[in-house]
Amino acid sequence: MPRILVSGLINIETTLRVDDFPIHYSPVRYPFHGVNSSVSGVGYNLAKALTCLGNRVNFLSIIGQDFAAGQVRATLAADQIGDDYILSQITHTPQSVIIYDPDGRRQINVDLKDIQEQTYPAARFEQAMQRSDLLALCNINFSRPMLHAARKAGKLIASDVHTIGDLHDDYNADFMAAANILFMSNESLPMPPEDWAKALLKTYHNEIIVIGLGEKGALLAVRKDNFIGRFPAVQVRPIVNTIGAGDALFSAFIHSYLHSANPYAAIRKAILFAGYKIGAISAAEGFLGSKEFDEL
Repeated sequence: MPRILVSGLINIETTLRVDDFPIHYSPVRYPFHGVNSSVSGVGYNLAKALTCLGNRVNFLSIIGQDFAAGQVRATLAADQIGDDYILSQITHTPQSVIIYDPDGRRQINVDLKDIQEQTYPAARFEQAMQRSDLLALCNINFSRPMLHAARKAGKLIASDVHTIGDLHDDYNADFMAAANILFMSNESLPMPPEDWAKALLKTYHNEIIVIGLGEKGALLAVRKDNFIGRFPAVQVRPIVNTIGAGDALFSAFIHSYLHSANPYAAIRKAILFAGYKIGAISAAEGFLGSKEFDEL
C-alpha cells in the first residue's frame, strides 16, 4: 500500500448557512442547524480523504497551543490519522468561517494567524519524506522549503495552487515549478482552461495538470500523451455545499493514480468522489471509504 506525505493547513472551520447572496442585513438571525464547527483545512481534508480511501498518510502541519489544538488532536485520533508530525509551535490555531447558500455557492474567510511566518523542522520532514511514495505539498509557506528537498530526492510531488490568475504568480510559482502533478481551479483564469494548460506545460513542464471546472467537471492535461481534454461533472446526490470539492478531487486523483498509473481513469474516479462529497456541509465531511468508492 502506498504511503503519502501530506503537508498543509489545519484550521477550525465554522460554516454558516444563509438564504442567498448578497446577504440581507438583519440584526439577529436564527438559522437552526445552519451553524456548525469542525476541524478542517486543506491539509487535514487531504489527509482525511486519503485515509478514508485506505492509504497510509504521514501528515505534517503546525497548530497552536490553545484549546483548539486539543480538539485537532482528538479529531485526528478519531480519524485514525497519526499526529506524530503535527507540531504545536504557534499560539493560536488558524480558523475559518465559510458562508454558503442553498445553491452551494460559498464565501471562504480564512484567518491564518501567524502560520505563514513559521518554518517546519527540516529533519522531521526528511524523516517523513523517506517513508513516503508521493508528497502532497499544499501551497502554504511552511511547505515551500520542502519542494527543493523533495525534487532532489526524486520524489513524486503533487500540489494544488487553488485559485490563480497569473502564470508567474509570485506566491505560487515555486509550487507550480516543482509539481509533477499540478491542480488548480478555473475561477480566476485569465484565458480558457485549454490555453492555460498549454501555457503551464510550456512554462513548467508538469507531467499532469488538472483544472477544476466546478459544475462543468475538470480538464486534464497529460504531457507525455500530448493530451488536453475535458471530463464532465457527475451529480451523485443533491448538492449542499461546494466547499472542499477541490480537495476531494485532488485527493481521489492522487489515490487512484498511485494505484493505477492511469490519469484518465483517475480523473473520472476523482470527479465521482468529489460529486459525492459536495452533498455534505463541512469541507472535511462527505468522503467515501474505499469500499463505497469502488462500488460507486
